[in-house]
Amino acid sequence: MPPPVTASPLLKALAPLREEFVALRHDLHTHPELGFAEKRTSDIVATKLQDWGYTIERGFAGTGLVATLRQGAGGKVIGLRAEMDALPILEKSGVAWQSAQEGVSHMCGHDGHTTMLLCAAKYLAEKRPFDGTLHLIFQPAEELLCGGSRMIDDGLFAKYPCDILFAQHNMPGFPSGNFYFHKSAAMASSDTVKITIAGKGGHGAMPQKAKDPVLACAQLVMALQSIVSRNIDPFAPAVVTIGALNAGSAANVIPEKGMLLLTVRTMTADVRQRVLDRISAIATHTAETFECAATIEHLNGSPVLNNNARAIDFARATAQDIVGADHCHDCPPFMGSEDFAFMLEAHPNGCYWFIGNGTEGCNGVPLHNGGFDFNDDNILPGAALFVGLVERYLAPQG
Repeated sequence: MPPPVTASPLLKALAPLREEFVALRHDLHTHPELGFAEKRTSDIVATKLQDWGYTIERGFAGTGLVATLRQGAGGKVIGLRAEMDALPILEKSGVAWQSAQEGVSHMCGHDGHTTMLLCAAKYLAEKRPFDGTLHLIFQPAEELLCGGSRMIDDGLFAKYPCDILFAQHNMPGFPSGNFYFHKSAAMASSDTVKITIAGKGGHGAMPQKAKDPVLACAQLVMALQSIVSRNIDPFAPAVVTIGALNAGSAANVIPEKGMLLLTVRTMTADVRQRVLDRISAIATHTAETFECAATIEHLNGSPVLNNNARAIDFARATAQDIVGADHCHDCPPFMGSEDFAFMLEAHPNGCYWFIGNGTEGCNGVPLHNGGFDFNDDNILPGAALFVGLVERYLAPQG
């Protein structure tokens, strides 16, 4: 366990903002909104940024927005991104600021990510410690793994090109206030696949007159597991998980159809394509074996999140100046996915890192768990790193 973080000059300068932004984070947590429905959150973000002097453009992917602040005559441009959406999960944290919306909650900490960037935004607007252009990107629908790509499709980088791009995410189970960095492939690609097996329904007592999709689905669940064990290099990470299997509703009825939902995670584009190809082939031939037919639908997907090595080194060096080298660490890649990968794919000069969310209580509970809560102690360190990156990258020349 690293020693406690010592307050650097920047952390001390941000300290007066703590109470204001803890209150804001609690408000956002109490009023979560699902992807593409973040109207209240987007309104709050836009109003505050306008009040602080930023120029705002709204409407990217519906509820997304970009805020711009220019200072001096410097030609460099930096982009910082945070996501705003919540999850369809019933909160069970028991905190005083628990979600007021049944079945919707910030169980991934996006309320905290938005707050960290807003805290940095206020400080930067008041102090103006830079020379150049700052773009703040507030993104909807990260949990749907398509909000980032839709912002790009709506002209995000065509209208607001950046020299360098940064984002961060909390990570439960790691000490709070500590930063974790990984070069190159840091998070997995993600693909959601739906497989429908169509057979011929019939009476459960006369299976010979039916074409049983349940049997085909059961065989397919096992066959799909052979992809990782037999088709992929053991040194190449890959995951194929069947998260849903639905078929039939009565014990004595063979249904017409069965359905599987899969999530696929990989760390390279080649392995990703290989896994998807094998899913299609195995599903098709397994269904045929049982005289059924398979329909394979690729519902959504996001690429591998690849961090630029120079950008990671730049972010780490900045973090070390703020919290000390003892609080900046290497970390392994994660098989979780993040649609900031789309932004880094379109804009390769950038990176994404993690801030430890804590190891105890609600702060140590895994992401996407009903008992989770973002750690308020991370608001200032996370904001400080955003500020430090702007100060360092847009440092006045001369």
